[in-house]
Amino acid sequence: MELLSQYGLFLAKVVTIVLAIGALVVLTFGVTQRKRPRKGELQVMNLGEQYREMQNEMRDTCMSDTERKLVAKRKKKEDKAAAKEEKLRAKRGDEKVVKPRLYVLDFNGSMDAGEVSALREEVSAVLAVATPQDEVLLRLESPGGVVHGYRLAASQLQRLRDGGIRLTVAVDKVAASGGYMMACVADRIVAAPFAIIGSIGVVAQIPNFNRLLKNNDIDVELHTAGEYKRTLTLFGENNTEQGREKFREELNVTHGLFKQFVKEMQPTLDIDKTATGEHWFGTQAQTLGLVDAIGTSDDLLIQEITTHEVLSVRYTRRKRLLDKIMGNAGDSAERLLLRWWQRGSHPFV
Repeated sequence: MELLSQYGLFLAKVVTIVLAIGALVVLTFGVTQRKRPRKGELQVMNLGEQYREMQNEMRDTCMSDTERKLVAKRKKKEDKAAAKEEKLRAKRGDEKVVKPRLYVLDFNGSMDAGEVSALREEVSAVLAVATPQDEVLLRLESPGGVVHGYRLAASQLQRLRDGGIRLTVAVDKVAASGGYMMACVADRIVAAPFAIIGSIGVVAQIPNFNRLLKNNDIDVELHTAGEYKRTLTLFGENNTEQGREKFREELNVTHGLFKQFVKEMQPTLDIDKTATGEHWFGTQAQTLGLVDAIGTSDDLLIQEITTHEVLSVRYTRRKRLLDKIMGNAGDSAERLLLRWWQRGSHPFV
């Protein structure tokens, strides 16, 4: 019995030492990572080559061994002839004929539009090399969110438009409210038949916990400087009609700016008919002029592969070691608090 007791004590000491060392390593790496600037990585992938490889794999699967050998032999001969022609062209000093490029970006928007930081980097990368013959395809999915976040995202897309680069937005599922604020910047909007489009409106929902706090003898003091610094609150008493009226006035102002922006981007759109806060499916949205064509992003890509060099451009941030170990728990908590704060003080589009 004494032996087991000593062994248990020894085991507890070992576990304690290992945990202490592990915690020290994690903290050390965390401090080191904080001192370093958080940099990201730009990933460029040739979607055209991927598609052709898939085509070849499917064809090979459907062929007999004899057919595969003949095709491989013919391809080898064609590659050799192409290499010879390329060599002769270089000797003559002729310029290489380059296909126009289609840059493919993806935006899967959250409530706070935090993805705009990556979009900014992707747009900057495209503008650094794009020519007037090139185009951009944005695969957009978003039900909307905070006004300032989505207006900034739309501004990033405006940089492409101002740079003379043709922009197509493809919506497979949803581009509503703030999502449509982004989509309307495009030269062309293509939506799937049942994609959700529109919702050109503004909403703000504020839960109030004042009575619950009073029932539990909890007081909340709110001090402001400025008559309308805070009109409605989460924890205080919302008992003034003046505050409610001011709050509604701010919503109407935001809605007016939203409508004005959409009208500037899509001059032919009947804004009074479509800016009611309603949403429509893709085919209905086409009838109303909210989108230009019906189709999926896959259809668009396959069509462009024959005439363009199709490149996917994606910017990803490198995660710190501490974030990986903790499972981004801190970021999740911060985002949750941000959402609660935004619900109480900022409208949504």
